[in-house]
Amino acid sequence: MEFYSNPIYVLIVLSLMVILSVYAGKSKIGIKLGGPALLVIIFTAIIANLKLIPSASDSINLYDIIFKYIAPISIFYLLLNINISSIKRAGLPMIGLFILGSLSTTIGILVSWLALSPEIILGDDARIIAGMLTGTYTGGSVNFNAIALEYDFQKKGVLYAGTIAVDNVVTTIWIMITLTIPIVFKNLWKSNKSAILDLNHKHKDPNLESLDFESLIWLIFLGITSYFISDLISSYSNIPSILILTSFGILLAQVRFISNLKGSHSLGIYLVYLFLAVIGAYCELSAVDQLEEIGVTLFLFTILAVFLHGIIFIIIGGLVYRDWDMISIASQANIGGGTSAIALAEAFNRNDLILPAILVGSLGNALGTYLGFLVIYIL
Repeated sequence: MEFYSNPIYVLIVLSLMVILSVYAGKSKIGIKLGGPALLVIIFTAIIANLKLIPSASDSINLYDIIFKYIAPISIFYLLLNINISSIKRAGLPMIGLFILGSLSTTIGILVSWLALSPEIILGDDARIIAGMLTGTYTGGSVNFNAIALEYDFQKKGVLYAGTIAVDNVVTTIWIMITLTIPIVFKNLWKSNKSAILDLNHKHKDPNLESLDFESLIWLIFLGITSYFISDLISSYSNIPSILILTSFGILLAQVRFISNLKGSHSLGIYLVYLFLAVIGAYCELSAVDQLEEIGVTLFLFTILAVFLHGIIFIIIGGLVYRDWDMISIASQANIGGGTSAIALAEAFNRNDLILPAILVGSLGNALGTYLGFLVIYIL
């Protein structure tokens, strides 16, 4: 087929996979499978293995452009929703627990590394995976992707997709555990509910922001300019360009004019899904047999790290705060991100913890990439 490697045709197919995954991700089955992020990888992998678009073995320039430019800029856009000054509204108990959770995650990853020696099976990729997991279990997938991009890990299609799949499974398990923590520990260890901030404060929900033309032209300008400057600084230093771009995103988000731009979250999410679609294209069935032993190692390494996070978090959090609802929600903000933390707050009927969950989720996005690189440096 002449159009098989035509970049416009491939972009049409990738965009269609994003659309399908977003709608399918709203179904009950789609939610159980991890939502649009994992579905877009699965859908595109099927299309690529049916030879309807190029895969890893016959990669095209479009894929490299998305990896090199689109993916980092998508992370920049998602960081524009972080308002550092508003994080203090989460209250000291929630912020304290979140920081404790971030440290617990880092310790869990390092101890799991020492206990299981994943580098024996995973080789040099083990350090990168450890950093990616530290990032995502501090703040979310933004950090996961940022670290992967720095090391071109996304080009290891099957291994990258396998890591995402393990992450989704472990996150789901942890959601179920955090739902039961208050039930179990309220009986074993007397609960002490903490009073949290006023409920009348209105927090901007980035998911409800509609993109307008003026915001769009500013966002495009800021994205490409920040990428260019980050790349330039990185070429003259040993600092990873994605770390510089992350810092730019967080700093620019504190400027009122920029934080008021509409649609940065929607634009960022779309570009992330486009990036994940290319990951799917890189998942060739011929490489799946490599994942048998690797998959077991990945799962054991990840589940042990999260389990250790939980042990440290519950013991210290219980001693200091003993608000089991808050402890569960703060832990979920680390492991599952702000969205699942909000869902937990609603499940516990703790409306006073919804805003803090959103705010510490933003804090996790800000810190996760730095901690991930720190773990890679240590290992």
